[in-house]
Amino acid sequence: MAQSKVTFHEYDAQAAVIGAGHAGCEAALALARTGIKTVLLTLNLDAIAFLPCNPSIGGTAKGHLVREIDALGGEMGLVADKTALQIRMLNVGKGAAVQSLRAQSDKNAYHREMKRVLENTPNLRIIQAEASELLVENGRLVGVKTSYGGVINCQCAILCTGVYLNGETITGDVVQKSGPNGFAPATYLTKSLMDIGFNVRRFKTGTPARLDARTIDFDKCDVQVGDTDIYPFSFMSEKTPENKRNCYLTYTNLKTHEVILDNLDRSPLYNGTIASAGPRYCPSIETKVVRFKDKDRHQLFLEPEGEDTLEIYVQGLSTSMPHDIQKQMVHSVVGLENAEIMRYGYAIEYDCIDTLDVLPTLEFKKVEGIYTAGQINGTSGYEEAAAQGLMAGINASLKLRGLPPFILRRDEAYIGVLIDDLVTKGTDEPYRMMTSRAEHRICLRQDNADFRLTEYGYKVGLATEERLQKYRERKAKYEELLQKTEERLSPKETTEFLQKYGYEPPRVGVSYADMLKRSIPLKDIMANYHVFEDYPKDILETAEITVKYEGYLKQGLEQIERAKKLEDKKLPEDIDYHSIQGLRLEAREKLAYVRPLNLGQAGRIPGVNPADIAVLMVYLSTRK
Repeated sequence: MAQSKVTFHEYDAQAAVIGAGHAGCEAALALARTGIKTVLLTLNLDAIAFLPCNPSIGGTAKGHLVREIDALGGEMGLVADKTALQIRMLNVGKGAAVQSLRAQSDKNAYHREMKRVLENTPNLRIIQAEASELLVENGRLVGVKTSYGGVINCQCAILCTGVYLNGETITGDVVQKSGPNGFAPATYLTKSLMDIGFNVRRFKTGTPARLDARTIDFDKCDVQVGDTDIYPFSFMSEKTPENKRNCYLTYTNLKTHEVILDNLDRSPLYNGTIASAGPRYCPSIETKVVRFKDKDRHQLFLEPEGEDTLEIYVQGLSTSMPHDIQKQMVHSVVGLENAEIMRYGYAIEYDCIDTLDVLPTLEFKKVEGIYTAGQINGTSGYEEAAAQGLMAGINASLKLRGLPPFILRRDEAYIGVLIDDLVTKGTDEPYRMMTSRAEHRICLRQDNADFRLTEYGYKVGLATEERLQKYRERKAKYEELLQKTEERLSPKETTEFLQKYGYEPPRVGVSYADMLKRSIPLKDIMANYHVFEDYPKDILETAEITVKYEGYLKQGLEQIERAKKLEDKKLPEDIDYHSIQGLRLEAREKLAYVRPLNLGQAGRIPGVNPADIAVLMVYLSTRK
């Protein structure tokens, strides 16, 4: 489609959000809810908050992001709770720091609910149109032009383009200009980005086939039911979502692997058709079979896409193999021998940017007023996108209101880790959030997200009075419960109970906190002594973790305080790294390119070592 040569005035706004995926939705809501007149541009209204890949929200580390988004006043957690088909707590057999909520979502219901929220938000107008050009004057954004010739005058724009920029889907030898799921791609904006100084590169992701539920033999698969005794994503949700549908587990086998290996020459990943970087932590089934040849099988999760559809998502079978090979792969799996494919899997390549060109506020370094969020920043995942969209929206709003920026540190939130990794280290492949990336994860648990972030959300104008009050009430109950765990019981009251867990009879009084520190479960203490029964599960859990891991938490807080000393040492914006004697050549180049805000960020840049930081510390002292 050719661009319109006619230019006309479309709309006056303070901010424009380009793209209405998960990043765009959170960005637009953050702007509009803080009083900014906002326009949201989307290629297709039917693609708002679309779940093009796995219809789920949360998961390991991603559940942490959703709860942090919610604590700050974002929308993803609320919509996930309202539209969940099933909710589970992952990693329950592991430590509290890595346990994460995950919900199987109703794909269509999620889209409808988020669209309803957007449509009913004051200060927000939604327009179906393709952004084709960013209008810049004197180093500042002044507007956005659409492919139809409309000009939206604005002072800020947040680019949330997802995988649509020059999107191409690849299946076998068929390459099509397309966004995900057959939606149209965005074909004009990349040139504008390059013209104003963005470094653009190409990434790839993929998706598996969807099967007709009526043709699957679920009796041959392992059933996975949801949890009932857990809390929801949102701190504002009154109850845990009802479990409406089961998920199932099956496995690939040697026959499946044989089909793949015998046809690698037809795989776009191995015959040269796809050359861009794909997601390391969510590989295609072809990559898994080739990379892990010692494994006889790989897990496949059969997950419903919604209450109003028969489509079943096959998590773990992402592929770009030709359709005939996909059919053979599916039919080789136990339970799927007669399964009919409703949608075939595909890979998708798209344009994204180098995030070393972006500030920690997610604003572009070279042009004022342009922010980026989501997969345009090289990340993968709905939750990572929503977190960035929220932060970009908050910072754009603060800038328009003449207020200081809002930057979360690595010790304050997973969101802080995510953004710091992007703007300090960059990424040469689709970035995925993992608990292992967070060095302070014992302090950044999902259960205490509101304790860490809700006051911040209120301060920037996003979290409501109602949310703030709910947080304060929860914190008061938590502190009250901590006090009660210090109540001591006599040796007579505790001897028999402690002996059940292999402890010698106590000589002095023992508190409930002492029992927790001896790894006696809180639920057992409650059952035996009939205490704390009036407290909700989420508060009980947070208090138990606080007491049980008191020593580790203390160490974690000490580490955070030491790290903050470097974070507090600001680096001047005008610093000339090439003139500093003692810095290695590589460090000079990396520091000059990233231009870190402080010594802490400087120390995390690949290629900058502790000796370079020591040189910078000496330089700062002499400069003063």
